[in-house]
Amino acid sequence: MYVRKEALLSSQIEGTQATLEDILDPNVEESANVDIAEVVNYIKATEYATDKLNDLPLCNRLIKKTHAVLMAGVRGQKKAAGEFRTSQNWIGGQGSTIKNAIFIPPAAEDVLGCMSDLEKYINLNDETDPLIKAGLAHYQFETIHPFLDGNGRIGRLLITLYLIKAKVLSTPALYISNFLKRNRIEYYDRMGEVRSKGNYEQWIAFFLRALSESARVAIITTEKLSDLHDENIEMLSTIPRNQNLLLLFAYLEQHPIIEIPKTANALGIVYNTVAKAVDTLAEKGILTSNEKSDNAGKTTRSRKYSYTKYLDILREGT
Repeated sequence: MYVRKEALLSSQIEGTQATLEDILDPNVEESANVDIAEVVNYIKATEYATDKLNDLPLCNRLIKKTHAVLMAGVRGQKKAAGEFRTSQNWIGGQGSTIKNAIFIPPAAEDVLGCMSDLEKYINLNDETDPLIKAGLAHYQFETIHPFLDGNGRIGRLLITLYLIKAKVLSTPALYISNFLKRNRIEYYDRMGEVRSKGNYEQWIAFFLRALSESARVAIITTEKLSDLHDENIEMLSTIPRNQNLLLLFAYLEQHPIIEIPKTANALGIVYNTVAKAVDTLAEKGILTSNEKSDNAGKTTRSRKYSYTKYLDILREGT
């Protein structure tokens, strides 16, 4: 769930229009919405990269392959997906040109050398605190801007990947995109301060504040989810022959919006058994059925159900 929430928030920073419900919809893979597809790709890119970290160092090869997953089949896929740029790019408002750009990254012929230096720095076994090093690596990646599209999302993912590689994190459960989204102008201004004045200290102070607040929020959120889990497990334990209920409940904590047919297929249980379990969880207040009104004003029951209290906890900041 944290990976999915981060995918949404990191994409929202870039202007992607999608909600948590959109990306948790059981039919999300069939969605034709480009914004939702971009978030789904971010989830796939995160899962791909964290898995590959078991076999590969945090290197340019991995960064490029992760970028290819991020851009597959969405806006920007034709902008050299999975390859460092060979033309000049720039950063500015919509419709800006290189003449009035806010920032112009290094020339195309320098990108490979810059990224090679960054790769060496990331994997250098020195005494720099890993949190500070993560902040410097993120700043440098964004300054190089090695891709024609997707730099912001890959750069923020790089933070998590580095902290996992440095054994600061054991799982990808700390993300700063919520903080950066709420402090977007300061985020860009502080990177600009380094570029214009070489003031790294103010950037690192901002970055560490982002990590600190994000860690605090992650702990609070985890505790809320854990308490909700324990409360529901205790309630379900009082129900006789509750194996299917417990199985469905465990599934809900990974898929908090469900449809009965797909859930039955995923769990390998017949439709009627799942439907009965869904009804029981709805009676207990764990699941909420999504209801719609037709043109005649009659309420019709849809086939989707939501683990509402769980979603309410995750929805914060999105």
